[in-house]
Amino acid sequence: MASIRRTLSPYHDRPYQNGRSPFSVHSPSHKLNSSSKYSSSLSNFGIGLRRFLVGVLLPHKSSRKGSHTWKRSFYRCLLFFLLGFLLGMAPFGNVEDFGSHDFSFEIKRKPVNVEEEVKDVVVARPDDDLVVNSVEFGVGVEKKRSDMNVRFDFMPRKQLIVVTPTYVRTLQAFYLNRLGQLLRLVPPPLIWIVVEMDTASMETAEILRKTGAMYRHLVCTKNSTNTKDRGVHQRNTALEHIEHHKLNGIVYFADDDNIYSLELFERIREISRFGTWPVAMLAQSKAKAILEGPVCKGSQVIGWNTNEKSKNLRRFHVDMSGFAFNSTILWDRKRWHRPTSDPIRQLDSVKEGFQETTFIEQVVEDESQMEGTPADCSRIMNWHLHLEAHELLVYPRGWLLQNNLDVVLPIK
Repeated sequence: MASIRRTLSPYHDRPYQNGRSPFSVHSPSHKLNSSSKYSSSLSNFGIGLRRFLVGVLLPHKSSRKGSHTWKRSFYRCLLFFLLGFLLGMAPFGNVEDFGSHDFSFEIKRKPVNVEEEVKDVVVARPDDDLVVNSVEFGVGVEKKRSDMNVRFDFMPRKQLIVVTPTYVRTLQAFYLNRLGQLLRLVPPPLIWIVVEMDTASMETAEILRKTGAMYRHLVCTKNSTNTKDRGVHQRNTALEHIEHHKLNGIVYFADDDNIYSLELFERIREISRFGTWPVAMLAQSKAKAILEGPVCKGSQVIGWNTNEKSKNLRRFHVDMSGFAFNSTILWDRKRWHRPTSDPIRQLDSVKEGFQETTFIEQVVEDESQMEGTPADCSRIMNWHLHLEAHELLVYPRGWLLQNNLDVVLPIK
């Protein structure tokens, strides 16, 4: 009988430290094998990733239809999401070092240094003699605001309220056109209140539109047969309009047949309460000129100029076009401490020539509340002329003559 004998290793029952194999050999080749474990693990990860991508991206036949389909779709979506997220976070172009700057959403503008000079530009203010020879535009150039405020600080102009009564006569168109062309040269603000009797004529309205001045065309409906009272009622209509609408400005009665200078309207704007000045008038005989108005020392009224002895009974010797006053006196009684609330109007119950003085007595108490203009009342700024074509009694409707003139001059 054959027998099989197993050769026993002399190292079978010997314990080994750290669980090592009895055949392990400590040599340099052993270290090389241990380092190769890491490279094999990386290669295994790469093979697994490749298989994953192939399995996810490339379709392949499956033994079971519909199995793992939802997993493949989920993995595809997850993969594309990660790729898009990484591409979105990846910086492109020139990127500065974020470590050297604080991360902030604030938009930092680059410094701009723009300077432009415009030469020979002159800017003049109507209220003073301010002239700017050059204007500079710059960003980053600081200027003293105090200097700018001193140079460009000006008071707004007072509004002028010019009241003109008019009526149908031969030279009405000439007078209105002349006065309207003058008022359009006056710096604004200005309101021209033109008052007619009974009805507003189309001819007057057309003249007012062509002047270019801001106007209000009013109608006085009060019946009056006396020509003396006609102007009184027309001015009262304008005063009622100013009081009703509380127009703020300087009121001036400018008849259409007078002659005015532009300086007059500039001086009127300087009035605070009541101002007056001398007026040169042509006497009824047309043989001499009469000066009527205040005698001033500076801006203080100390007396009156008059050449007619019959008017010595008047309190104030002044023409209707020789004074102006603040419109708030008509409707702001508390401001001017008026003792009565009666409306200020011109009176038609007094004699001719006394309308001016009786009206002024309602506005001021005495000369201490008056302002003489200009200084020392030394200049004539308007003329009151009595020029009417009394011999031409026919008023051409629409300012047109239907028939030709009788005189015909031949052309040589």
